[in-house]
Amino acid sequence: MTVITARPSPTTALTHPSGELPVRVALKPPGPPSGLLDGAWWPRSRDLTRELPALTDLLDPLWGRITRATVNPTHWPIVPRKVPVNGHVVKVGWFRAEQDAHQILLLSYHVGRWDLLIIPPETDATTAARLMAAACDPRTTPTGSALIAAYTDRNPTILDEDASGRAAAWESDGGATALPTPATGGR
Repeated sequence: MTVITARPSPTTALTHPSGELPVRVALKPPGPPSGLLDGAWWPRSRDLTRELPALTDLLDPLWGRITRATVNPTHWPIVPRKVPVNGHVVKVGWFRAEQDAHQILLLSYHVGRWDLLIIPPETDATTAARLMAAACDPRTTPTGSALIAAYTDRNPTILDEDASGRAAAWESDGGATALPTPATGGR
């Protein structure tokens, strides 16, 4: 997969309309660090330039100014090099082999590092709530991909980015989804 890096214009500030939906994030309760994840983030799209400012704007007062973020580009079509956020810039890096595809790493100059599970935007609300709770459980030790895989076994379309689009096209073409039967080996 080719990763496209984009540089936003330095004079263009990203502003958030007053009617914007709240950031969907859950964080572990205060206490000693435990597990591999510090919480979960459920972005509304796969547009990092649009999603990252709201996340870091929310976390800056809690964790100190977020200055860097890294992602695995597997699920992000465009990975910008810099993202303007409320008066400062967050530098963005990507690592394909070294970073879990379902996690974002956030760094702050003074406070430290946080790893958040990234819940795919197309995930249904019930599954997302369960994933957020699992990521915030202090006893949780799996990686982001391991948590997603555990829920994918229960709901195979969770990571199928095109599933909703294919289903809509199928329905608009007059098709209907058949219920699986024991004879066909469906679940």
